[in-house]
Amino acid sequence: MPLIRSILHMLWMILTVMPWALFVVVASLFVNSTTMYWMCARWLKLAVDSGTFILGIKNRVTGMENLPTGELSAAVLLVKHQSTWETLTMPAIMPHPLAYVFKKELLYIPFFGWAMARMDMIHIDRSQGTRAFAKVVEQGKRLMSQGTWVIMFPEGTRIDRGQAGVYKSGGARLAIKAGVPVIPIAVTSAKCWPRKAFIKKPGIVDISIGKPIDSTGRKPDELMLEVQAWIEAEMHRLDPGAYVPADAAQLLAAGAPSRQG
Repeated sequence: MPLIRSILHMLWMILTVMPWALFVVVASLFVNSTTMYWMCARWLKLAVDSGTFILGIKNRVTGMENLPTGELSAAVLLVKHQSTWETLTMPAIMPHPLAYVFKKELLYIPFFGWAMARMDMIHIDRSQGTRAFAKVVEQGKRLMSQGTWVIMFPEGTRIDRGQAGVYKSGGARLAIKAGVPVIPIAVTSAKCWPRKAFIKKPGIVDISIGKPIDSTGRKPDELMLEVQAWIEAEMHRLDPGAYVPADAAQLLAAGAPSRQG
């Protein structure tokens, strides 16, 4: 049954994204960037809702009260990255438009990439190094001044359940330069939609939104360490079964047999 559900959901995604993307490309000639965003976010919400209906994956969101209020309140969202699910879900649940920071190669994906190209996002050429980050800062400041929140995955790629990736400081550096808070977000999506897995499992994905962390006067590495500490502690709380207890982990690392009883 999970295989059949996964096939049906993939077909649904493919069949709906093509006409939706073509409509968005045409509509972009006549509407502003904010309207464009919410048109695209409607498809993402459709993808999430179909994930609930077809796959049996449900979101349980806590901490919405921690999000900044006000039409032009700015923030950088730093999100745990375990699967495609949170990429689809975040625009579907957030009250502000979001701007993803992503590599420009994604723009070449048929239909999906074409629609992304029409949105006011931050696509970068990673080969440009420091110039690429300068573009992130420049565009990030502009977008956040308009009330758009920048969203980044500090681990850079999807991470297996129960694991922590290397937290890069780019999101913290952007927040410091823009003078805005960071919002840490923990997501347990790999319980249902594992990294690189085609077959998805029904269940509940917890999305926990932490309190804003002020970036004023902070150093990027220090700030990111605080973000990492909160996210990983929250991941252990939300999904304790995915993590090996500390004493067992030490025994496994040392190659010693684990104690029983």
